This record gives sequence, C-alpha cells and structure tokens, in this order.
Amino acid sequence: MSRSIIPDLAQQEVWFLTGSQHLYGEETLRQVAEQSQQVAQGLVDSPDVPVRVVWKPVLTGSDEIRRLILEANADDRVIGLVAWMHTFSPAKMWIAGLNALQKPLLHLHTQVNVELPYAEIDMDFMNLNQAAHGDREFGYIETRLGVPRTTVVGHVSDPQVTARVGVWARAAAGRAAAQGLKLARFGDNMRFVAVTEGDKTEAEIRLGVQVNTWGVNDLVEAVDAASEADVDALIEEYLDLYDVAEELRPGGERADSLRYGAKVEIGLRSFLEAGGFSAFTTSFEDLGGLRQLPGLAVQRLMADGYGFGAEGDWKTAVLVRLASVMGAGLPGGASLMEDYTYHLEAGNELILGAHMLEVSPSLTTTKPRLEVHPLGIGDREDPVRLVFTTDAGPAVVVAMSDMRDRFRLVANVVENVDLPAPMPKLPVGHALWRPAPDFHTSAAAWLAAGAAHHTVMSTQVGVEVFRDFATMSGIELVTIDDDTTLHGFERELRWNAVYYRVAQGL
Repeated sequence: MSRSIIPDLAQQEVWFLTGSQHLYGEETLRQVAEQSQQVAQGLVDSPDVPVRVVWKPVLTGSDEIRRLILEANADDRVIGLVAWMHTFSPAKMWIAGLNALQKPLLHLHTQVNVELPYAEIDMDFMNLNQAAHGDREFGYIETRLGVPRTTVVGHVSDPQVTARVGVWARAAAGRAAAQGLKLARFGDNMRFVAVTEGDKTEAEIRLGVQVNTWGVNDLVEAVDAASEADVDALIEEYLDLYDVAEELRPGGERADSLRYGAKVEIGLRSFLEAGGFSAFTTSFEDLGGLRQLPGLAVQRLMADGYGFGAEGDWKTAVLVRLASVMGAGLPGGASLMEDYTYHLEAGNELILGAHMLEVSPSLTTTKPRLEVHPLGIGDREDPVRLVFTTDAGPAVVVAMSDMRDRFRLVANVVENVDLPAPMPKLPVGHALWRPAPDFHTSAAAWLAAGAAHHTVMSTQVGVEVFRDFATMSGIELVTIDDDTTLHGFERELRWNAVYYRVAQGL
C-alpha cells in the first residue's frame, strides 16, 4: 500500500555550459571542448552529484547562449545549469541569456589542470587555460545583472568541490519540486494562531506552490469508500512493519481503531493521488465526519515523501515536501517537528520535540510501535499512531515565517541525542536534541527572528541545501549554527530588513 513519491534525482538533468570565443582559433576551441568534457565527466563520475550532468557544446556567441538557455527553461527535466568560462568569454555575450534565465545557476570556477606545468608552460598554455580571469569576467556580469547563483571554487578531483556541487543540485531539485507543487488544506488554520498564517498568492509567485482548501467531508467520502479488502491488506502491512500493540491486532479489543486508521490512510492517499497533491494539512478543529484525527496515516505519508503541516500550517507542509525531495536517496528522513519542552540542566540543556501525533518514522531506523491513546483535543475517538525515538545524529530544523514583505527561513543546526532515560509514558514519535551553538543563543536567536514553532526536521541534508534553495527562490534565510552570536544574529536581522525592503523597489 505504501507508495513513495520521492523522485529519482538521477532522472533529472543539470546542463554543463562552457564559455569561450572564436578569437583563439578552431584548434583552441577543439581543445576547449575536449577539456570541458573532462571537467563535466568529473561531475558525472562523482557519487556526490545525484543528478544527470549533461555536457553541452562550447558556447561562443550571444544568440547561441540565449537559445540554449531558453531551451533549458522549457525542458522540465532540466533543474539547473552549471557554467564555466574555460577561456576568456566576453561577458556581454551572456547578457541576453542570463536575462532570460529561469533555472538555478551554479558558477563553477575551476580549470582542467591541478598543478602548473612549471617546466613546459608557455603562452599557448596561457591562452588556452584562462579560467582564472575568464570566470572573473563572468562573475562581473552575473553581479551586474543581479543573477542569483551559487559559486563553487576548486578542481573537480577534489571531493569537497563535487560534494558542494551535489548540495546545490539537491537544492535545485527542491526548487523544481516547488514549481507547481499542489497542496491540499483540509480545513483552515488553528483559530487565533498567527505564525501559521501566510500569503498564499505570494507563495505561488515566489515559490510556485499552489495552496488551496478542500472541505474535510470531501476527504471523509474517500475514507468511507475504502474497501474492506484493502483495509485487510494494509493491516497485514502494519503487522509486518511495526510492533503492533496487542489490543490493535486482529481480534484485539481495539482492533476496530486500527481498521479505521487504515481506512483513513487509504482514503487520504487516494484523495491526494487523484488530485496530484504532494503536500497537505489537517486541523484538529475541523474534522468533519472523521472519527479520528489522522495520525498513523499522516506519519506514513510523510515517510513516502508527502509534505505535511499540522493545524493548517501549509508553509511547514511545503518545507517537509521539499526536504524529502532534496534528501532523496540519503539515509535519514524529513518530518514535521515542533519544539515542545526543555531539559534545563545547566550546561546540558536539551530540547524535546514532538507533535500531537504526526512525526515521520523516516527519522528512525528502529521498529516503531503502533499504539492507540487518548487525545485531549479534537473531540473524536482515540487515534492510532506510531511511537518511537528519532535516531541520534546531526540534523537541522527549519521554519518558514511570513514577514509581510518576504518569506523568512530560519535554520538551526542541531544534534539529536539518545534519551538519557526512558520515556515510557510519552505516546508519540519524538526527538531530543542539543541545538548549536548552545541552548541560550539558539532559543534567543530563534525568538528574535520570529521563527515558527512548527519546523521541518531533516536528518538527510544540512543548512547549505536550504541556503542554496533560498538563493534560488529569492527568499531570506538566517542560520543558527556554531558560529552564531546573538549580537551578530540580531544585526543580520536588521540588515536583512533594510535589504529586502529596498530590493523590492517602490
């Protein structure tokens, strides 16, 4: 029954563009083509670059540059472009193309040789290998035109270089997934809550995300239509994958609760598939004819790559979906998360994160336990849910806030830790983490930024992916990491406020 919608990044393309000119003659251009293919092959061969790198013939004129970029814009398989100026490519040739560019751009500042051939170097070598100043010419026009891009410097034989290109490619995949992302909201935001509100029109303009609302009882119809045979098959899957509480097993006194949870999953999955949705929200205040607040179904759908936000929080649902795409093929997962409560032992402060029900089991490699417990809100039957502790290890939590004139991402680098003691009475999926640089700086910076209490937690990708995504999308990102000081962070917020107001024009 489980059907992943996490894309195969190997089916997506990044085009490798090389700039030169006719000044040097056909023999030089032949060598440029051979050597640029060598550099592109270095990216193709790297296990860190998850997408197809497609080499394109050397570009030497304005018209061909513009036409190639328009071709890339129109090809849905192309998620970004890598550009390198092998020789000196006069930057005016790139103006029309860069003005037309609608895909993410990575400027790779590299060269073919690693070392200088001291004994043999001559002017022929110098004329051929001019990236040191050819790329500076290209960087000037990128900056002059205000082209958003990521710049990576170094030789493709260096794993740090290919790893950085791979990070950018994952961000480009996230941006591609945002374009046309359809999000279904079942009900509205939790009443009186501020941070889950947001400008849906701006989200479509800036991110390409379509956010619309469907009545909860439209979902109820899909749930009620689930066949008993499909429910039986899904129950078998639960029994195989999870440690199912005895009372929920077939013949158990609360077996019907699990059967209804299975019907919710079948109905919700069929509704999302029929509408082409890859993200959704629910709200405990608007459940219509649902007998349970969806818990198990939401957890499993997130593990399959769907974005989810609780209490109508569509912005977090978008982040969960994009983090799942950007982390495709990597160990770990992405999930809705919420800062819940603290361990405030001096020098060993920790944050306990969870939600009412909905934390993705992709965050653990252990076998979750499937249980049923009361829920004090929502006025419905006790919902079924998976209970587990997130694996220890590095992670990042990211929130999106609507700051009226822009969307702001706030990312905190964290370290998930093992539980110091069991928590047998906590009946939800949960994580315990230590935030960077320390608890006091992290919490104060988070509050200063107006960051949301709902986040996406990713144990697959780090801050750099979100930084590249923010650059591609023209939205703000502020990070809280080991280098953060509260004074510097607050100063960055003030600078950003001025920049984003000015950047929008009058």
